[in-house]
Amino acid sequence: MPQISPGQTLLIDADDTLWENNIYFERAIAAFIGLLDHREHSPAEVRAVLDEVERETILRLGYGLHSFTAALLTCFERLSGAPLGEDHRARILELSRAIAEQEIELLPGVAETLAALSTRHRLILMTKGSHAEQAEKLSRSGLQGYFSAVEVVAEKDAATYRAMVRRYGGADEDAHGFWMIGNSPKSDINPALAAGLNAVFLFHKDTWVLEHATLDAASEGQRLIELDAFAKLRAIF
Repeated sequence: MPQISPGQTLLIDADDTLWENNIYFERAIAAFIGLLDHREHSPAEVRAVLDEVERETILRLGYGLHSFTAALLTCFERLSGAPLGEDHRARILELSRAIAEQEIELLPGVAETLAALSTRHRLILMTKGSHAEQAEKLSRSGLQGYFSAVEVVAEKDAATYRAMVRRYGGADEDAHGFWMIGNSPKSDINPALAAGLNAVFLFHKDTWVLEHATLDAASEGQRLIELDAFAKLRAIF
């Protein structure tokens, strides 16, 4: 039997919570490092530069494959010290195309769990990135029917979570009936807790390095649950 009473609002992350995502970017990054084949910097040093370039690019372009592609192009030029040739540009764009064309691979138990949860709670997909990209992934996933709403936001911070509570709850004090469920401490868990929501941290071994952070503790009156599989939500909700 569920431990949490029915009628909760569950905000559920998409990438690496419902389906695999970052593993495909990691493969592209490995191929990019091989393509660059830098004579002075080690692969780890190249990756560190790329991480920094990605942070810079996100500030300009937001999240999504277009931002990642721009970061690869910029990083290549920065480390090679020369303008990007057409051959290298084409090969980098091909790495991005391969990610875009990747089949949606649902994580174990996702569809069955969403089907069960949707009979007891209100489910809202809440993710960052390009609206077109995320909508296309959701459509290909076959999961859209389980969600009463979809929110693609520019950033997941405390202010955004408070806005979600006001939009779907009516007042800030309704946050106790909201849960954020996702794999990112930085975006899914810590800011949701800061906004007064409850949270479920779903560990994923391949979470994007820019989403790593130490989990904050839940304040009095809040709950933070840690799980290692999406399917385990059924025993709680």
